[in-house]
Amino acid sequence: MSETLPIINKFNIRVYGIFIRDQKVLLVKENMNGFKFTKFPGGGLEFGEGLIDGLKREIQEELELNCEIKDHFYTTDFFQRSAFYKNEQLISVYYFIDILKCPDFESFPISLPQSKTHQLEFFWIDIKAIEESDVTFPVDKIIVTKLKPRFL
Repeated sequence: MSETLPIINKFNIRVYGIFIRDQKVLLVKENMNGFKFTKFPGGGLEFGEGLIDGLKREIQEELELNCEIKDHFYTTDFFQRSAFYKNEQLISVYYFIDILKCPDFESFPISLPQSKTHQLEFFWIDIKAIEESDVTFPVDKIIVTKLKPRFL
């Protein structure tokens, strides 16, 4: 028996940062209400924000650090339903970023609780070794396939 999905009636705009240092890329393991996933740092755009301001806010909220936006890397160019809200279509935008005053590699993984039911753990992975299976969501998997050849 197949599940009937709700009609898409909203856009969910997401913005993410790709931070690469010394051939390693920063990822985050997230546990939100028991749902565990791995992704690039970032999150949802809020009303009244531009993409860059939204990404800067997300990095500040998640890592408690400031970032500098470098270059646009990718914007979703296919239909993607939200994993969390089945009536929403995702539009994801990825930028290369520099996280200012980022701790040394030895300081990672860094765990930052957002609330009792929302935990974050930031970690590095070698850009040459990263695989689609290292991230959870379909758009992040595409980012991995587009990103990796640049560093091989």
